[in-house]
Amino acid sequence: MGLRLYNTLTRKKQEFNPLHPGHVKMYSCGPTVYNYAHLGNLRTYIFNDILRRVLLYNAFKLEHAMNITDVGHLTSDADEGEDKMLLGAKREKKTIREIADFYTEAFFNDADRLNIQRPDIICKATDHIQDMIKMNERIEMNGFAYLAGGNLYFDTSKFKDYSKLGKLKLEALKEGARVKADPNKKNPSDFVLWFTKSKFQDQEMKWDSPWGTGYPGWHIECAAMSTEYLGEQFDIHTGGIDHIPVHHTNEIAQAEAATGKKPWVQFWLHGEFLVMDKEKMAKSKDKFLTLQLLIDKGYDPLDYRYLCLNAHYRSKINFSFQAMDSAQSSLTSLKQKVIEIKQNPGSNEVKNDYKQQFSDAINNDLDMPKAMSVMWAVIRDAKLGNTEKYDLLLDFDGVLGFGFKDFEEEVVDISDEIKQMIEEREQARKKKDWKAADKIRSELEEKGYILEDAPEGPKVKKS
Repeated sequence: MGLRLYNTLTRKKQEFNPLHPGHVKMYSCGPTVYNYAHLGNLRTYIFNDILRRVLLYNAFKLEHAMNITDVGHLTSDADEGEDKMLLGAKREKKTIREIADFYTEAFFNDADRLNIQRPDIICKATDHIQDMIKMNERIEMNGFAYLAGGNLYFDTSKFKDYSKLGKLKLEALKEGARVKADPNKKNPSDFVLWFTKSKFQDQEMKWDSPWGTGYPGWHIECAAMSTEYLGEQFDIHTGGIDHIPVHHTNEIAQAEAATGKKPWVQFWLHGEFLVMDKEKMAKSKDKFLTLQLLIDKGYDPLDYRYLCLNAHYRSKINFSFQAMDSAQSSLTSLKQKVIEIKQNPGSNEVKNDYKQQFSDAINNDLDMPKAMSVMWAVIRDAKLGNTEKYDLLLDFDGVLGFGFKDFEEEVVDISDEIKQMIEEREQARKKKDWKAADKIRSELEEKGYILEDAPEGPKVKKS
């Protein structure tokens, strides 16, 4: 079957056909680089990575762009709270540029450790201020903006489809807006396109504009940069579900008000939260876990990738270390199975439809739990030869992203004492002195070594 994706805009699965046959243009909301990415953030980028890999698996030519937010993002998705970049600079007594550079590198380091492929285009907000100014000018010229209190606002009452993505009830906002009352706004849902009167007198990064010296609102950033690189209409836009009611809703309004073209984006895909104790993980509450913390606790970064792939991207994951232990155990078993298959080639071509099953799973709105079950079915199929198994696993890994080719037997450095014990056990086995052999095996386990007997001799692993 063809690729079907759940489109937030229509609230249903749809057959995916790009605007230009065989050529997909996709934009992903990137990180705000004022702190380390937490595990909830990284789950979203694993989802982006799976979508990217599925598109490539289906032989689409892909142009994938992602932004780096290094200016203008407030701690609320709306027009309130503190500037996140300024917050990071104050916290660490560094310049905003130093903060942005450090956490950009940290983000991509985490992404690399999770085998997340890099987008084809990575664009920093601070490198595209003029693009944002130009889009704001088009919005204003088309009658969708007004100046008030020194800031340029988007007039949502002029954009009749404003509520379509988030299914917002704007009438309810008149009684209790999403943000604190702003006397400059004509409508509670209006938002800032350009700040010149900032509440932060020590705002470090400012630029000249037709409306005065200031800085852009957060939402114009993604609208302007995605349009700059992907055109005035493109195929897919991704992000977390928290982006639906404000950020992505505002992006659509800005882009379509500026260009007059609808729809700006064909498909909107959103990843669900990673939750702890039924509450989403968020840096603003100082209740977040980093990938490095998992590593410090003895987990492989790919243990976390395994955890994420065992849940559908539109389902919440309830994070716990018990769940991480289970993922770690499963990935360890998977590595051992793949290594055994790789080291013991042998052909036994039996009729199977595993590749079709895998393709059907990933093309059914990225059903990775089903795809993972197909992978395990291949491994456990006693009739299928190891050569055929390995070829299938390598094919699947183009989407799974575990790096099966790099799986190698762990080399254990052992002392002369341990070598002597292993030799003594082998001598006992040759004499069929099973009691002595078992005793030595138990002593080795107490010292942290596990023996696996094989035709070519015992293999030693750390317990």
